[in-house]
Amino acid sequence: MEKVVALTKRRGFIYPSSEIYGGLSGFYDFGPYGVALKRAIRDLWWRHMVELRGDVVGLESTQIMPSEVWAASGHLTNFVDPLRQCLGECKKRWRADHVKGDKCPECGGPLDEARMFNLMFKTHVGPVEDSSSEVYLRPETAQGMFVDFKNVLNSSRVRVPFGIAQQGKAFRNEITPGNFVFRVREFELMEMEFFVKPDSDDEWFDYWRKERMRWYTDVLGIKPDRLRMYDHPKVGLSHYSKQTTDIEYEFPFGWGELEGVADRTDFDLRVHQEKSKVDLSYLDPETNERYLPWVIEPAVSVERIFITLLLDAYDEDVVNNEPRVVLHLHPNVAPVQVAVVPLSKKPELTGPAQEVMKSLRGEFRVEYDQTGGNIGRRYRRQDEIGTPFCVTIDFETLNDEAVTIRQRDSTLQERVPIAEVHAQLALRVSEHG
Repeated sequence: MEKVVALTKRRGFIYPSSEIYGGLSGFYDFGPYGVALKRAIRDLWWRHMVELRGDVVGLESTQIMPSEVWAASGHLTNFVDPLRQCLGECKKRWRADHVKGDKCPECGGPLDEARMFNLMFKTHVGPVEDSSSEVYLRPETAQGMFVDFKNVLNSSRVRVPFGIAQQGKAFRNEITPGNFVFRVREFELMEMEFFVKPDSDDEWFDYWRKERMRWYTDVLGIKPDRLRMYDHPKVGLSHYSKQTTDIEYEFPFGWGELEGVADRTDFDLRVHQEKSKVDLSYLDPETNERYLPWVIEPAVSVERIFITLLLDAYDEDVVNNEPRVVLHLHPNVAPVQVAVVPLSKKPELTGPAQEVMKSLRGEFRVEYDQTGGNIGRRYRRQDEIGTPFCVTIDFETLNDEAVTIRQRDSTLQERVPIAEVHAQLALRVSEHG
């Protein structure tokens, strides 16, 4: 983990938020390569969850919602963690379930009795800050999809079974954020609520468990032996859940949740119907039956996928008797898919290199690297940010109108005519899925 954290800062993936002012615990900024990786994750999720399916539509709801929403959903009473505070020198706060005994892990001082702490960020709408203007930043995107369920039904041609998908920021005032971006206070969720007939939830729950696992291995290229499914015991289920499975990854700190798939029953639609007094039932056009659909929810944060991909891809090896750090990122998610590298800064090489770059930009994520220095060092830099392919323009290019495609993982190099570069790279990327 320490090596990956250092790499993310060095290569512009992640920076501590507001670092010049000392930073803010649990908040991070994403640099140029981090943004590119996050966008690739989001785009792939949306493509496979929405665009390639005929039974899921999209939604974008607000980040601020009235307190009535969270009272109905149970978040005001159930979205809590046990908190203990050090009464000694450091005064730090700890999650009660993360400490043993009555001594502070930091300074050894005594800890007070555990009390429940709500994780939601509260704010106010309007000029007067009183209880009537209280609202909350959402800790999840799910409730927006439930309260808009009737709107989606009435304005589109969806029929049960169908899903509503959403991506967007969420906020949780974690007592102890940690493990880098694994647990943070501001993050981006990708959730889908799949509405099904009440007696078909077991079938769809099993389907989405398997489908989400397949996505990680086949689309993102995560090592299967570092993934597993963990079925929550009945006694540990959330208040809304009939059954929940976590897709877990073997992190350096142990097995941890990557994504959760939950059978939420009809809990959310039912409580919002009761609280709002608005009929949220569904009239089945085939059977003329009216019911509240049950819901299967796959939910994951971009940041969890982000750190999982970096940890899964990180490697150290030796090439030409020199050590290198390499990220074996799948071409689907690599921040840079192709680097165009002229051997020197001389115009006779940079001209053709610019033309090659223009021919690739738009279909691939391309970076142009004409910085001076040893070509091997430039390859090492591209290896370290996970670039699968480098296209090198050298002085032979002026004679044979060909370039060298260098492959990151094997370091093999192949001479390819300029006219075939685009097609060859498209083939190589598609071979990776």
